[in-house]
Amino acid sequence: MATFSYRATTREGAIAEGLIEAADERTAVERLRNTGLIPLKVAAPREGFGRKITLRSGKGDLLTFTTELSALLGAGLPLDRSLNILSEISESGEMKEIVNSILKSIREGSSFSDALTKHPKTFPKIYVNMVRAGEAGGVLDVVLDKLNEFLESSKELKDHIVSAMIYPTILIVTGGISVIVLLTYVLPKFAVIFSELGTSLPLPTQIVMAVSNTLKSFWWAGILLLGAGWAVFRSAIKSPAGRYKWDSFKLRLMGNIIVKIETARFSRTLGTLLKSGVPLLQALNNSKDIISNQVIASAIDKVSKGAKEGKGIASPLSEAQVFPPLALSMIKVGEETGQLDTMLIKVASTYEKNLRVAIKKFISLIEPAMILAMGLIIGFIVVSMLMAIFSITELPF
Repeated sequence: MATFSYRATTREGAIAEGLIEAADERTAVERLRNTGLIPLKVAAPREGFGRKITLRSGKGDLLTFTTELSALLGAGLPLDRSLNILSEISESGEMKEIVNSILKSIREGSSFSDALTKHPKTFPKIYVNMVRAGEAGGVLDVVLDKLNEFLESSKELKDHIVSAMIYPTILIVTGGISVIVLLTYVLPKFAVIFSELGTSLPLPTQIVMAVSNTLKSFWWAGILLLGAGWAVFRSAIKSPAGRYKWDSFKLRLMGNIIVKIETARFSRTLGTLLKSGVPLLQALNNSKDIISNQVIASAIDKVSKGAKEGKGIASPLSEAQVFPPLALSMIKVGEETGQLDTMLIKVASTYEKNLRVAIKKFISLIEPAMILAMGLIIGFIVVSMLMAIFSITELPF
């Protein structure tokens, strides 16, 4: 028997939290329902301090909202009552205001999907379109359940990428700080000694001292240059042409990882939309919007055109030459067997697993390279100082 933490509500909206013992998560959910509670979240308690650090954000609030609303609708509560309960139990002040606004719009006669469109920063187009499809088919609770799975998978993938980049980021920051401290604080103290002796210094020491003096005297110019460069870069990538060039460069630099990310993202989005009853052309447009790399997104435009002409998506995707052969083969099989939505989800799961392996390999290569680069820089500074010190001992007294 395992112990699970839970957060549940009664039909009146009272919140109950605690621990429950069960063989697995599904059994825990059933036991809570048998006691008259509506489970909102059931999970195994995390062991150990700091095992996983998560930051609350708008995306986290959206996932919580979707999970809890899906649970309430699945328990048979009407939409307005479910939203009323969520507005009372929401821990986020911003989300509470949004839920109250949605509830007000629904009571004034708007549909749920139309109410969501008034908050585009919180609810993206894919979310609204899936909800609209669920309303049209009378299966809103089912669609919300699929949305919950989609958001959880997307969050898990994003968290994995962020956590994998934490150590390289720490290496860069600490290494950079070490070099700056050496150049601006430690070396100037040696510079005073060398200048008093009046001896000629070795070339490596002269180079390091010149860099140190420049950095100490004109640090403000360096900050201004970095700020101006960043502003110019941000302005350039905001234009369609600049963004396309930047995405092309990233594709050449890290093509394998980017292609796997976009393949998983596109396949999961399109498969989830199709499973929820969204028409193919609309689903393709929504899936294209979620792709961040403009080179790949522009290729998807040809897929939409091919689908309009009745070619399906497998053949146009092959012609676009942006997705891996395995993904294309799986999509083709899904299209031929009439199980395109299911096969797209399998493609997404496959490439999410492959992506984790690819990221692990990439990090295993970049970490030694970064350590070597930092070691060479710091080593050059230290050796140049030692050369100067050794040259001092050779002076005649």
